[in-house]
Amino acid sequence: MSVIRTAGGRSVAFRPRALAVGLGCLVVAAVASVFAIGSGSGDYPMTTGQVLDTLLGSGNPADEFIVNDIRLPRVVTALLVGAALALGGAVFQSVVRNPLGSPDVLGFTHGAATGALTVIVVFGGGSLALACGAVAGGLATGLLIYGLAWRQGVHGYRLVLIGIGITAILTGVNGYLLTRAQITEAARAVLWMTGSLDGRGWDDAVPLLIAMAVLLPVVLLGCARAMRMLEMGDDAAFALGVPVERIRLTVLAAAVLLVSFGAAAAGPVAFVALTAPQVARRMTKAPGPNLLPSLCTGAALLVIADLAAQRAFSGHQLPVGVITGVLGGGYLVWLLATERKAGRI
Repeated sequence: MSVIRTAGGRSVAFRPRALAVGLGCLVVAAVASVFAIGSGSGDYPMTTGQVLDTLLGSGNPADEFIVNDIRLPRVVTALLVGAALALGGAVFQSVVRNPLGSPDVLGFTHGAATGALTVIVVFGGGSLALACGAVAGGLATGLLIYGLAWRQGVHGYRLVLIGIGITAILTGVNGYLLTRAQITEAARAVLWMTGSLDGRGWDDAVPLLIAMAVLLPVVLLGCARAMRMLEMGDDAAFALGVPVERIRLTVLAAAVLLVSFGAAAAGPVAFVALTAPQVARRMTKAPGPNLLPSLCTGAALLVIADLAAQRAFSGHQLPVGVITGVLGGGYLVWLLATERKAGRI
C-alpha cells in the first residue's frame, strides 16, 4: 500500500499494482475502441489515422458522420455499460462476500428484464419507455429483495438465497410475458433480453453517463473504505466506527441503479457483472472489493466482446450478449471447479 500526502495534510492511499491494472485496462479499452470505430459494422472501413483525426475534429464530413453519429455512440455505450455492470457486480460480491453474488444470479437483471418486457408486451412502449421500465423493474426488484432479506440487518447469505428465489420467480414471469406477446413484440423482447449494442446512439449513452457521474463518487469516494472494513465482518466494521446498515443500503442502492441503467441501455448483458470483478481481483492479487480495477476491466471486456460480435463471423453480426454469455458461462464452470477443488463449496 502506497500513500501520497498533500501539503494541506490530506493523504491518498493506493495499491500500485491495482492502479497499474486499472490503467492497463483503460489502455486496452482505448485501443479496442479505436479499432472498433475504424472497422466496426458497415461497409465503410477507416484507418486508425482517419479515426483519430475525426475524433480530434479534423475529419471530412463523411468520416465525421460515420464516427460521431454511428460508431462512437455504440463504443461509448459499450464502455459505460461494461463499467456500470462490473462496478455493480463488484459491490454485490463484496457485500455478500461471495464470488457468485452478482446481479445476474441475485435477480436484479431479471427484474430489469421484467420491467422492460411489461413495457413492450403490455403497453407497446418505445425505446425511452423501455429504458424507464428496465430501471423501474430493477429498482422494484432491489426493494423487494432487500425487504425480504431484512431481519435486524441484511445478511449476505440470506440475500443470496432470497435473490436466487426471486430470480426463479422472475424467470417464470418473463416467460409468461413472452407467451402473451405478438410475434414482432416477442422478437424485439428476445433481442433486448439477449443484450445488444446494435443501433445504440447518444440517447442510450447519455442517461447512463449522467447516472454514473452521480453514482461513481458515492461508491468510489464515499463508501470504498467502509466496504473494505465490511469485508472483515459486521462486528469488526461496527467496532471500527462504520455505520454498517447505512453503508450497506447506500452501496446496494447505487449498485442496483448502475445495473438497471446499464440494462436499460443495452439489455441484461450476461456475465459481465460476474466475471469482471473476479478477473480484476486475480490481476491485482489484492483483497477488498477492487472497485476501480473492476470498473476498468468491465469496460475493456465489453468493448472487446462487442468488437468480436461484429467481426468474428464474416457476414453475420451477433448480439454482444451471445459472446459474453459463452465466455462467462465457461468462466463460471471454471470458477465452480476451482472453488470445489479448494473446498470452499
